[in-house]
Amino acid sequence: MDSTELDRTRFYVEGQWVTPLAGDTQVSLEAATGKPLGTAALGSAADIDVAVRAAERALHGPWGSTTAAERATIMRRFAEALAARADNTSALVSRENGMPIALSHAFNGAAPAGLLQMYADTIESTPLERARPSQAGSTIVRREPVGVVGAITPWNYPQVLAMMKIAPALAAGCTVVLKPAPETALDGYVLGEAAAEAGLPPGVLNIVVAGREAGAALVSHPLVDKIAFTGSTAAGRIIGAECGRLIRRCTLELGGKSAAVVLDDADLATFVAGLGDATFQNNGQTCTAQTRVLAPRSRYSEVVDAVAQYARDMVLGNPLDPAVTCGPMASEAQLERVLGYIDLGKKSGSKLVAGGARPAGLPDGWFVEPTVFADVDNSERIAQEEIFGPVITVTPYDTDDDAVRLANDSEYGLGGSVWTSDEDRGIAVARKVRTGTIGVNYYMQDLGAPFGGMKSSGIGRELGPEALDGYLEYKSIYAGAAQAG
Repeated sequence: MDSTELDRTRFYVEGQWVTPLAGDTQVSLEAATGKPLGTAALGSAADIDVAVRAAERALHGPWGSTTAAERATIMRRFAEALAARADNTSALVSRENGMPIALSHAFNGAAPAGLLQMYADTIESTPLERARPSQAGSTIVRREPVGVVGAITPWNYPQVLAMMKIAPALAAGCTVVLKPAPETALDGYVLGEAAAEAGLPPGVLNIVVAGREAGAALVSHPLVDKIAFTGSTAAGRIIGAECGRLIRRCTLELGGKSAAVVLDDADLATFVAGLGDATFQNNGQTCTAQTRVLAPRSRYSEVVDAVAQYARDMVLGNPLDPAVTCGPMASEAQLERVLGYIDLGKKSGSKLVAGGARPAGLPDGWFVEPTVFADVDNSERIAQEEIFGPVITVTPYDTDDDAVRLANDSEYGLGGSVWTSDEDRGIAVARKVRTGTIGVNYYMQDLGAPFGGMKSSGIGRELGPEALDGYLEYKSIYAGAAQAG
Protein backbone atom coordinates (compact mmCIF):
# COMPACT_ATOMS: atom_id res chain seq x y z
CA MET A 1 0.00 0.00 0.00
CA ASP A 2 1.67 3.22 -1.16
CA SER A 3 1.44 6.31 0.99
CA THR A 4 -0.39 8.10 -1.81
CA GLU A 5 -3.28 5.71 -1.32
CA LEU A 6 -3.61 6.98 2.24
CA ASP A 7 -3.35 10.71 1.66
CA ARG A 8 -6.28 12.35 3.40
CA THR A 9 -6.26 16.08 2.85
CA ARG A 10 -9.94 17.00 3.24
CA PHE A 11 -12.45 16.98 6.08
CA TYR A 12 -15.94 15.49 6.21
CA VAL A 13 -18.29 18.39 6.95
CA GLU A 14 -22.00 18.76 6.22
CA GLY A 15 -22.03 15.55 4.20
CA GLN A 16 -19.19 16.58 1.86
CA TRP A 17 -15.42 16.35 1.66
CA VAL A 18 -14.23 19.91 2.07
CA THR A 19 -10.87 21.63 1.69
CA PRO A 20 -9.35 22.77 5.01
CA LEU A 21 -9.24 26.49 5.59
CA ALA A 22 -5.74 26.53 7.08
CA GLY A 23 -3.96 24.14 4.72
CA ASP A 24 -1.77 22.53 7.40
CA THR A 25 -0.75 18.89 6.87
CA GLN A 26 1.31 16.22 8.57
CA VAL A 27 3.03 13.07 7.36
CA SER A 28 1.68 10.10 9.31
CA LEU A 29 4.32 7.47 10.09
CA GLU A 30 3.86 3.72 10.43
CA ALA A 31 4.52 2.65 14.02
CA ALA A 32 6.35 -0.57 13.11
CA THR A 33 8.71 1.00 10.58
CA GLY A 34 8.83 4.74 11.21
CA LYS A 35 8.27 5.23 7.48
CA PRO A 36 5.64 7.47 5.84
CA LEU A 37 2.17 5.98 5.77
CA GLY A 38 0.19 8.90 4.38
CA THR A 39 -0.44 12.62 4.53
CA ALA A 40 -3.26 14.07 6.58
CA ALA A 41 -4.77 17.53 6.82
CA LEU A 42 -4.82 19.20 10.23
CA GLY A 43 -7.69 21.50 11.08
CA SER A 44 -7.71 24.93 12.67
CA ALA A 45 -10.17 26.78 14.88
CA ALA A 46 -11.77 28.08 11.69
CA ASP A 47 -12.35 24.53 10.42
CA ILE A 48 -13.89 23.62 13.77
CA ASP A 49 -16.21 26.62 13.54
CA VAL A 50 -17.46 25.54 10.09
CA ALA A 51 -18.09 22.00 11.36
CA VAL A 52 -19.92 23.15 14.51
CA ARG A 53 -22.17 25.44 12.53
CA ALA A 54 -22.97 22.58 10.15
CA ALA A 55 -23.90 20.44 13.16
CA GLU A 56 -26.08 23.23 14.53
CA ARG A 57 -27.96 23.53 11.23
CA ALA A 58 -28.51 19.78 11.12
CA LEU A 59 -29.78 19.76 14.70
CA HIS A 60 -32.50 22.25 13.82
CA GLY A 61 -33.12 20.72 10.39
CA PRO A 62 -34.79 17.44 9.41
CA TRP A 63 -32.60 15.42 11.81
CA GLY A 64 -34.14 17.28 14.72
CA SER A 65 -37.59 15.97 13.86
CA THR A 66 -36.66 12.33 13.25
CA THR A 67 -38.26 9.60 15.31
CA ALA A 68 -36.22 7.05 17.23
CA ALA A 69 -37.17 4.42 14.66
CA GLU A 70 -35.97 6.61 11.79
CA ARG A 71 -32.64 7.24 13.50
CA ALA A 72 -32.25 3.55 14.25
CA THR A 73 -32.74 2.66 10.57
CA ILE A 74 -30.00 5.07 9.50
CA MET A 75 -27.69 3.87 12.28
CA ARG A 76 -28.06 0.27 11.12
CA ARG A 77 -27.09 1.29 7.59
CA PHE A 78 -24.09 3.09 9.08
CA ALA A 79 -23.17 -0.11 10.93
CA GLU A 80 -23.38 -2.15 7.72
CA ALA A 81 -21.12 0.29 5.90
CA LEU A 82 -18.52 0.11 8.70
CA ALA A 83 -18.72 -3.69 8.85
CA ALA A 84 -17.96 -3.89 5.14
CA ARG A 85 -14.75 -1.92 5.79
CA ALA A 86 -13.77 -3.70 9.01
CA ASP A 87 -10.76 -5.66 7.74
CA ASN A 88 -9.15 -2.69 6.03
CA THR A 89 -9.89 -0.39 8.95
CA SER A 90 -8.37 -2.81 11.45
CA ALA A 91 -5.17 -3.11 9.44
CA LEU A 92 -4.91 0.64 8.99
CA VAL A 93 -5.21 1.34 12.72
CA SER A 94 -2.58 -1.32 13.48
CA ARG A 95 -0.21 0.40 11.07
CA GLU A 96 -0.93 3.78 12.66
CA ASN A 97 -0.61 2.93 16.36
CA GLY A 98 0.99 -0.53 16.61
CA MET A 99 -2.07 -2.40 17.90
CA PRO A 100 -1.83 -6.19 17.41
CA ILE A 101 -4.11 -7.11 14.53
CA ALA A 102 -6.41 -9.49 16.42
CA LEU A 103 -7.15 -6.79 18.98
CA SER A 104 -7.64 -4.25 16.22
CA HIS A 105 -10.15 -6.52 14.48
CA ALA A 106 -12.16 -6.63 17.71
CA PHE A 107 -12.04 -2.95 18.70
CA ASN A 108 -11.60 -1.10 15.42
CA GLY A 109 -13.38 -3.54 13.12
CA ALA A 110 -16.26 -5.27 14.88
CA ALA A 111 -17.02 -3.05 17.89
CA PRO A 112 -17.97 0.22 16.11
CA ALA A 113 -20.62 -1.51 13.98
CA GLY A 114 -21.81 -3.44 17.03
CA LEU A 115 -22.22 -0.26 19.06
CA LEU A 116 -24.31 1.38 16.35
CA GLN A 117 -26.57 -1.67 16.22
CA MET A 118 -26.79 -1.82 20.02
CA TYR A 119 -27.82 1.83 20.39
CA ALA A 120 -30.24 1.55 17.48
CA ASP A 121 -31.97 -1.27 19.38
CA THR A 122 -31.74 0.62 22.67
CA ILE A 123 -33.31 3.86 21.45
CA GLU A 124 -36.19 1.99 19.82
CA SER A 125 -37.05 0.38 23.15
CA THR A 126 -36.51 3.48 25.31
CA PRO A 127 -39.60 5.62 26.05
CA LEU A 128 -38.62 9.25 25.55
CA GLU A 129 -41.86 10.73 26.88
CA ARG A 130 -44.19 9.65 29.68
CA ALA A 131 -46.96 11.36 31.59
CA ARG A 132 -47.40 10.90 35.32
CA PRO A 133 -50.10 12.18 37.69
CA SER A 134 -49.31 15.33 39.65
CA GLN A 135 -51.05 17.36 42.37
CA ALA A 136 -52.24 19.88 39.77
CA GLY A 137 -53.08 17.42 36.99
CA SER A 138 -50.18 15.67 35.27
CA THR A 139 -46.59 16.17 34.25
CA ILE A 140 -45.24 14.99 30.92
CA VAL A 141 -41.63 13.98 31.53
CA ARG A 142 -39.81 14.24 28.24
CA ARG A 143 -36.23 13.45 27.20
CA GLU A 144 -34.74 15.54 24.38
CA PRO A 145 -31.32 15.55 22.70
CA VAL A 146 -28.71 17.63 24.51
CA GLY A 147 -27.74 19.28 21.20
CA VAL A 148 -24.41 19.62 19.40
CA VAL A 149 -21.77 17.25 20.79
CA GLY A 150 -18.04 17.87 20.51
CA ALA A 151 -16.31 14.46 20.63
CA ILE A 152 -12.55 14.41 21.21
CA THR A 153 -10.81 11.04 20.95
CA PRO A 154 -7.27 9.69 21.49
CA TRP A 155 -5.07 7.48 19.35
CA ASN A 156 -4.98 4.20 21.26
CA TYR A 157 -8.41 2.76 20.30
CA PRO A 158 -9.51 5.36 17.75
CA GLN A 159 -12.51 3.72 16.08
CA VAL A 160 -14.26 2.24 19.09
CA LEU A 161 -13.66 5.27 21.32
CA ALA A 162 -15.14 7.51 18.65
CA MET A 163 -18.18 5.27 18.30
CA MET A 164 -18.68 5.12 22.07
CA LYS A 165 -19.61 8.79 21.69
CA ILE A 166 -21.13 8.90 18.21
CA ALA A 167 -23.56 5.98 18.60
CA PRO A 168 -25.45 7.12 21.75
CA ALA A 169 -25.36 10.73 20.51
CA LEU A 170 -26.99 9.80 17.20
CA ALA A 171 -29.51 7.56 18.94
CA ALA A 172 -30.52 10.45 21.20
CA GLY A 173 -30.94 12.77 18.21
CA CYS A 174 -27.81 14.86 18.76
CA THR A 175 -25.38 16.00 16.08
CA VAL A 176 -21.63 15.48 16.38
CA VAL A 177 -18.33 17.15 15.58
CA LEU A 178 -15.59 14.53 15.97
CA LYS A 179 -11.98 15.60 16.46
CA PRO A 180 -9.73 12.55 16.12
CA ALA A 181 -6.13 12.63 17.34
CA PRO A 182 -3.40 13.53 14.83
CA GLU A 183 -1.48 10.34 15.72
CA THR A 184 -4.27 8.30 14.09
CA ALA A 185 -5.35 10.88 11.54
CA LEU A 186 -5.96 8.49 8.66
CA ASP A 187 -8.56 6.04 9.98
CA GLY A 188 -11.03 8.78 10.95
CA TYR A 189 -11.86 9.15 7.27
CA VAL A 190 -13.39 5.69 7.30
CA LEU A 191 -16.17 7.00 9.53
CA GLY A 192 -16.94 9.77 7.07
CA GLU A 193 -16.97 7.41 4.09
CA ALA A 194 -19.32 5.00 5.88
CA ALA A 195 -21.60 7.81 7.08
CA ALA A 196 -21.94 9.14 3.53
CA GLU A 197 -22.68 5.67 2.17
CA ALA A 198 -25.31 5.10 4.86
CA GLY A 199 -27.12 8.31 3.97
CA LEU A 200 -26.55 10.08 7.26
CA PRO A 201 -28.07 13.53 6.71
CA PRO A 202 -25.59 16.37 6.05
CA GLY A 203 -24.14 17.90 9.19
CA VAL A 204 -25.21 15.14 11.57
CA LEU A 205 -21.63 13.84 11.77
CA ASN A 206 -18.66 16.08 10.97
CA ILE A 207 -15.01 15.02 11.22
CA VAL A 208 -12.05 17.38 11.58
CA VAL A 209 -8.64 15.93 12.44
CA ALA A 210 -6.77 18.49 14.51
CA GLY A 211 -4.40 19.16 17.38
CA ARG A 212 -4.82 20.76 20.78
CA GLU A 213 -5.52 24.34 19.72
CA ALA A 214 -8.41 23.32 17.48
CA GLY A 215 -9.58 20.97 20.22
CA ALA A 216 -9.68 23.89 22.64
CA ALA A 217 -11.74 25.83 20.08
CA LEU A 218 -14.22 22.96 19.97
CA VAL A 219 -14.50 22.84 23.76
CA SER A 220 -15.20 26.56 24.03
CA HIS A 221 -17.35 27.02 20.92
CA PRO A 222 -20.59 28.82 21.86
CA LEU A 223 -22.77 26.46 19.81
CA VAL A 224 -21.48 23.25 21.42
CA ASP A 225 -23.76 21.84 24.12
CA LYS A 226 -21.70 18.91 25.38
CA ILE A 227 -18.11 17.68 25.25
CA ALA A 228 -17.34 13.97 25.28
CA PHE A 229 -13.61 13.48 25.84
CA THR A 230 -11.30 10.51 26.21
CA GLY A 231 -7.66 11.25 26.95
CA SER A 232 -5.20 12.20 29.65
CA THR A 233 -6.20 13.41 33.07
CA ALA A 234 -4.12 16.57 32.56
CA ALA A 235 -6.11 17.49 29.44
CA GLY A 236 -9.35 16.43 31.15
CA ARG A 237 -8.76 18.89 33.99
CA ILE A 238 -8.45 21.75 31.47
CA ILE A 239 -11.52 20.65 29.53
CA GLY A 240 -13.56 20.12 32.69
CA ALA A 241 -12.62 23.58 33.99
CA GLU A 242 -13.68 25.21 30.72
CA CYS A 243 -16.95 23.27 30.63
CA GLY A 244 -17.60 24.35 34.21
CA ARG A 245 -16.95 27.97 33.31
CA LEU A 246 -19.38 27.72 30.39
CA ILE A 247 -21.96 25.63 32.32
CA ARG A 248 -21.52 22.98 29.63
CA ARG A 249 -22.13 19.29 30.03
CA CYS A 250 -19.15 16.98 29.71
CA THR A 251 -18.19 13.34 29.94
CA LEU A 252 -14.53 12.76 30.74
CA GLU A 253 -12.89 9.33 30.44
CA LEU A 254 -9.35 9.91 31.65
CA GLY A 255 -6.21 8.15 32.80
CA GLY A 256 -5.70 5.08 34.93
CA LYS A 257 -3.13 3.22 36.98
CA SER A 258 -5.11 0.14 37.88
CA ALA A 259 -4.23 -2.75 40.16
CA ALA A 260 -4.37 -6.49 39.61
CA VAL A 261 -4.83 -8.01 43.06
CA VAL A 262 -3.57 -11.59 43.26
CA LEU A 263 -5.02 -13.23 46.37
CA ASP A 264 -3.18 -15.99 48.20
CA ASP A 265 -5.49 -18.72 46.83
CA ALA A 266 -5.22 -17.60 43.19
CA ASP A 267 -4.66 -20.10 40.40
CA LEU A 268 -1.54 -18.71 38.74
CA ALA A 269 -2.32 -20.41 35.44
CA THR A 270 -5.60 -18.48 35.28
CA PHE A 271 -3.82 -15.27 36.22
CA VAL A 272 -1.12 -15.71 33.58
CA ALA A 273 -3.72 -16.57 30.93
CA GLY A 274 -5.47 -13.29 31.72
CA LEU A 275 -2.41 -11.05 31.62
CA GLY A 276 -2.78 -10.30 27.92
CA ASP A 277 -6.21 -8.71 28.37
CA ALA A 278 -5.81 -7.32 31.87
CA THR A 279 -2.30 -5.94 31.87
CA PHE A 280 -0.46 -5.95 28.54
CA GLN A 281 -3.38 -5.24 26.17
CA ASN A 282 -2.48 -3.09 23.18
CA ASN A 283 1.20 -3.05 24.14
CA GLY A 284 0.22 -1.44 27.45
CA GLN A 285 -1.32 1.52 25.62
CA THR A 286 -4.66 1.02 27.39
CA CYS A 287 -6.17 3.27 30.04
CA THR A 288 -7.61 0.32 32.00
CA ALA A 289 -4.35 -1.66 32.01
CA GLN A 290 -3.66 -3.19 35.41
CA THR A 291 0.01 -2.29 35.44
CA ARG A 292 0.30 -2.54 39.24
CA VAL A 293 0.35 -6.20 40.26
CA LEU A 294 -0.22 -6.66 44.01
CA ALA A 295 1.04 -10.04 45.23
CA PRO A 296 0.75 -11.73 48.66
CA ARG A 297 4.08 -12.14 50.46
CA SER A 298 3.36 -15.84 50.88
CA ARG A 299 3.46 -16.32 47.10
CA TYR A 300 5.39 -13.26 46.06
CA SER A 301 8.27 -14.98 44.26
CA GLU A 302 5.83 -17.17 42.32
CA VAL A 303 3.90 -14.17 41.08
CA VAL A 304 7.01 -12.18 40.15
CA ASP A 305 8.46 -15.12 38.23
CA ALA A 306 5.16 -15.72 36.42
CA VAL A 307 4.76 -12.09 35.32
CA ALA A 308 8.41 -11.80 34.30
CA GLN A 309 8.27 -15.00 32.27
CA TYR A 310 5.08 -13.86 30.55
CA ALA A 311 6.79 -10.60 29.57
CA ARG A 312 9.86 -12.42 28.26
CA ASP A 313 7.67 -14.78 26.20
CA MET A 314 5.77 -12.01 24.42
CA VAL A 315 6.44 -11.85 20.69
CA LEU A 316 7.51 -8.43 19.46
CA GLY A 317 7.17 -7.41 15.84
CA ASN A 318 4.95 -5.99 13.14
CA PRO A 319 1.40 -5.84 14.54
CA LEU A 320 -0.05 -7.11 11.25
CA ASP A 321 1.56 -10.50 11.97
CA PRO A 322 -1.04 -12.59 13.88
CA ALA A 323 1.77 -14.24 15.88
CA VAL A 324 2.87 -10.92 17.36
CA THR A 325 1.57 -10.23 20.88
CA CYS A 326 3.36 -6.90 21.47
CA GLY A 327 3.65 -4.28 18.76
CA PRO A 328 5.42 -0.93 18.81
CA MET A 329 4.49 2.22 20.64
CA ALA A 330 2.26 4.54 18.63
CA SER A 331 4.87 7.25 18.10
CA GLU A 332 8.47 8.16 18.75
CA ALA A 333 7.31 10.56 21.46
CA GLN A 334 5.42 7.78 23.21
CA LEU A 335 8.46 5.50 22.99
CA GLU A 336 10.65 8.16 24.58
CA ARG A 337 8.07 8.62 27.34
CA VAL A 338 8.07 4.90 28.14
CA LEU A 339 11.87 4.66 28.06
CA GLY A 340 12.02 7.63 30.41
CA TYR A 341 9.87 5.83 32.97
CA ILE A 342 11.97 2.68 32.61
CA ASP A 343 15.05 4.76 33.46
CA LEU A 344 13.22 6.10 36.53
CA GLY A 345 12.50 2.54 37.62
CA LYS A 346 16.13 1.53 37.21
CA LYS A 347 17.24 4.45 39.39
CA SER A 348 14.72 3.63 42.15
CA GLY A 349 14.98 0.89 44.74
CA SER A 350 13.00 -1.45 42.48
CA LYS A 351 14.37 -4.60 40.87
CA LEU A 352 14.29 -4.98 37.08
CA VAL A 353 13.32 -8.61 36.38
CA ALA A 354 12.37 -8.49 32.67
CA GLY A 355 12.93 -6.23 29.69
CA GLY A 356 14.03 -2.69 30.22
CA ALA A 357 15.43 -1.74 26.81
CA ARG A 358 14.88 -1.44 23.08
CA PRO A 359 14.67 -4.98 21.61
CA ALA A 360 17.51 -6.34 19.53
CA GLY A 361 16.66 -7.13 15.94
CA LEU A 362 14.01 -4.42 15.57
CA PRO A 363 15.97 -1.28 14.68
CA ASP A 364 13.06 0.36 12.87
CA GLY A 365 9.82 1.49 14.43
CA TRP A 366 9.10 2.33 18.06
CA PHE A 367 9.54 -0.94 19.93
CA VAL A 368 10.32 -1.45 23.61
CA GLU A 369 10.68 -4.71 25.51
CA PRO A 370 7.83 -5.67 27.85
CA THR A 371 9.30 -4.64 31.19
CA VAL A 372 8.66 -5.83 34.75
CA PHE A 373 9.91 -4.25 37.98
CA ALA A 374 9.63 -6.15 41.27
CA ASP A 375 9.90 -4.94 44.89
CA VAL A 376 8.25 -1.67 43.91
CA ASP A 377 7.11 0.63 46.67
CA ASN A 378 3.63 1.89 45.83
CA SER A 379 4.81 5.48 46.33
CA GLU A 380 7.33 5.27 43.47
CA ARG A 381 6.52 7.25 40.34
CA ILE A 382 6.45 4.10 38.20
CA ALA A 383 3.66 2.82 40.49
CA GLN A 384 1.73 6.07 40.66
CA GLU A 385 1.96 7.65 37.19
CA GLU A 386 0.36 6.38 34.02
CA ILE A 387 3.16 5.18 31.72
CA PHE A 388 1.01 3.95 28.83
CA GLY A 389 3.37 1.24 27.72
CA PRO A 390 4.28 -2.37 28.58
CA VAL A 391 5.81 -1.56 31.97
CA ILE A 392 4.53 -3.53 34.97
CA THR A 393 5.28 -3.14 38.67
CA VAL A 394 4.90 -5.88 41.29
CA THR A 395 4.37 -4.88 44.93
CA PRO A 396 3.98 -7.21 47.97
CA TYR A 397 1.16 -7.03 50.51
CA ASP A 398 0.29 -8.82 53.75
CA THR A 399 -3.51 -9.14 54.08
CA ASP A 400 -6.60 -8.66 51.93
CA ASP A 401 -7.22 -5.31 53.63
CA ASP A 402 -3.64 -4.31 52.89
CA ALA A 403 -4.16 -5.22 49.21
CA VAL A 404 -7.30 -3.08 49.05
CA ARG A 405 -5.46 -0.19 50.70
CA LEU A 406 -2.68 -0.37 48.11
CA ALA A 407 -5.12 -0.73 45.23
CA ASN A 408 -6.90 2.42 46.42
CA ASP A 409 -3.65 4.30 47.04
CA SER A 410 -3.82 6.00 43.67
CA GLU A 411 -5.33 9.17 42.27
CA TYR A 412 -6.96 7.00 39.60
CA GLY A 413 -9.88 4.58 39.62
CA LEU A 414 -10.69 3.20 36.17
CA GLY A 415 -9.99 -0.55 35.96
CA GLY A 416 -8.84 -3.42 38.11
CA SER A 417 -8.94 -7.15 38.70
CA VAL A 418 -8.93 -9.70 41.52
CA TRP A 419 -7.53 -13.22 41.09
CA THR A 420 -8.70 -15.98 43.42
CA SER A 421 -10.04 -19.55 43.56
CA ASP A 422 -13.01 -18.27 45.60
CA GLU A 423 -15.17 -16.01 43.43
CA ASP A 424 -17.26 -14.78 46.38
CA ARG A 425 -14.09 -13.71 48.16
CA GLY A 426 -12.91 -11.99 44.98
CA ILE A 427 -16.19 -10.12 44.57
CA ALA A 428 -15.98 -8.99 48.21
CA VAL A 429 -12.53 -7.54 47.56
CA ALA A 430 -13.68 -6.01 44.25
CA ARG A 431 -16.49 -4.16 46.03
CA LYS A 432 -13.94 -2.40 48.24
CA VAL A 433 -11.74 -1.13 45.41
CA ARG A 434 -12.58 2.44 44.36
CA THR A 435 -12.73 1.95 40.62
CA GLY A 436 -15.26 2.17 37.82
CA THR A 437 -14.69 -1.33 36.43
CA ILE A 438 -13.12 -4.44 37.91
CA GLY A 439 -13.01 -8.10 36.96
CA VAL A 440 -12.76 -11.27 39.01
CA ASN A 441 -10.41 -13.82 37.38
CA TYR A 442 -10.54 -11.95 34.07
CA TYR A 443 -10.82 -8.45 32.72
CA MET A 444 -12.82 -7.94 29.57
CA GLN A 445 -14.78 -4.79 28.90
CA ASP A 446 -18.53 -5.34 28.53
CA LEU A 447 -19.88 -2.98 25.86
CA GLY A 448 -23.36 -3.44 27.31
CA ALA A 449 -22.43 -2.15 30.78
CA PRO A 450 -21.50 1.38 31.95
CA PHE A 451 -17.82 2.26 31.68
CA GLY A 452 -15.95 5.14 33.28
CA GLY A 453 -13.79 6.15 36.18
CA MET A 454 -13.75 7.39 39.74
CA LYS A 455 -11.45 10.02 41.22
CA SER A 456 -9.06 11.46 38.61
CA SER A 457 -10.11 8.85 36.06
CA GLY A 458 -13.10 10.87 34.97
CA ILE A 459 -16.69 12.01 35.19
CA GLY A 460 -19.72 10.29 33.69
CA ARG A 461 -20.22 6.94 32.03
CA GLU A 462 -20.06 5.59 28.51
CA LEU A 463 -21.41 2.28 27.13
CA GLY A 464 -24.50 0.37 28.15
CA PRO A 465 -27.99 1.88 28.04
CA GLU A 466 -26.79 4.25 30.78
CA ALA A 467 -24.68 6.17 28.23
CA LEU A 468 -27.84 7.57 26.63
CA ASP A 469 -28.40 9.67 29.76
CA GLY A 470 -25.37 11.75 28.85
CA TYR A 471 -26.93 12.79 25.55
CA LEU A 472 -30.48 13.51 26.72
CA GLU A 473 -32.00 16.38 28.68
CA TYR A 474 -35.08 16.05 30.88
CA LYS A 475 -38.00 18.43 30.35
CA SER A 476 -41.12 18.52 32.54
CA ILE A 477 -44.34 19.77 30.90
CA TYR A 478 -47.08 20.54 33.43
CA ALA A 479 -50.46 19.64 31.93
CA GLY A 480 -53.99 18.56 32.70
CA ALA A 481 -55.00 15.32 34.37
CA ALA A 482 -56.21 13.80 31.09
CA GLN A 483 -52.63 13.50 29.84
CA ALA A 484 -51.84 10.89 32.50
CA GLY A 485 -54.63 8.65 31.24
